[in-house]
Amino acid sequence: MRIGIMIGADGTRNTLDDIVARAQAAEAAGLDSVWLANIFSFDAISTLGIIGRETKRIGLGTAVTPTYPRHPTAIAQQAMTTQAASGGRFTLGIGLSHKIVIENMLGFSYAQPAKHMREYLKVLMPLVRGETCDFDGEQYRVHGIKLDIPGGGNLPVVVAALGPAMLKLAAELCDGTNTWMVGPKTMETHIIRSLREAGLSSPRVVGGFPMLLTNKPDDVRRELGQGLTIYGQLPSYRAMLDREGLKNPEDVAILGDENLLRGQIKRLADMGVTDLNAAVMSSDPDAYRRTVEFLGSVVGR
Repeated sequence: MRIGIMIGADGTRNTLDDIVARAQAAEAAGLDSVWLANIFSFDAISTLGIIGRETKRIGLGTAVTPTYPRHPTAIAQQAMTTQAASGGRFTLGIGLSHKIVIENMLGFSYAQPAKHMREYLKVLMPLVRGETCDFDGEQYRVHGIKLDIPGGGNLPVVVAALGPAMLKLAAELCDGTNTWMVGPKTMETHIIRSLREAGLSSPRVVGGFPMLLTNKPDDVRRELGQGLTIYGQLPSYRAMLDREGLKNPEDVAILGDENLLRGQIKRLADMGVTDLNAAVMSSDPDAYRRTVEFLGSVVGR
């Protein structure tokens, strides 16, 4: 299992230079990857292109970039440019986002999200494979487009898929999924099992978990609860928490000493999680640094 961290791209605490420095520190610590969210600040794909020029080996990925605001030809062109800029280290993670964002804030219809994603992937995937796209759908009609981006090929694509319809799409049309607010039981019995049953025998499964090395897990969990509340209110995440039998979003966090973290990481790897995306959340810079260093020490073991 590849082990990486989430770097906040929301701009609330990090300048662009800060984000690049965190990625460089993650690489120096021995981590396999860094993942950026795409919220309402720095564009994640563009930022990862910059990080790709300022690092040498660490894997890069979006977790995730919403599809509705960008035409699939545009996101393909941007993602393949970042793939070229990083020397082939980039994974494009895309997702639907949520009705409150797409419909209430941006004004798009969120009436048929799975249909939207199917058509989106039908346009996107031929382009990132270097093929000519010819597609007629209800939402997208694209003809005769082929992208010529040297170094932009062999681009992995994962979809933020949690429900049955989206997991089936991910298995059918791309490389796998990128998750958040999914506990270990649900990861194994729902996410990974659904992908395999839908025909993806070796799915790419990026598991996002709040994580911290600490000897005060209860205190940290209470602190996390203040920032994670919204995730318990969004329907797709609420459904995953309910499947796991968890009341609050912070309950999915992996918090504790080295033995606890190491055991939980092994559990995820054994069930088929291919990429750990650890969201190291702490107001204490030393706790953040210790956790990143610990995760780096686990890589390859």
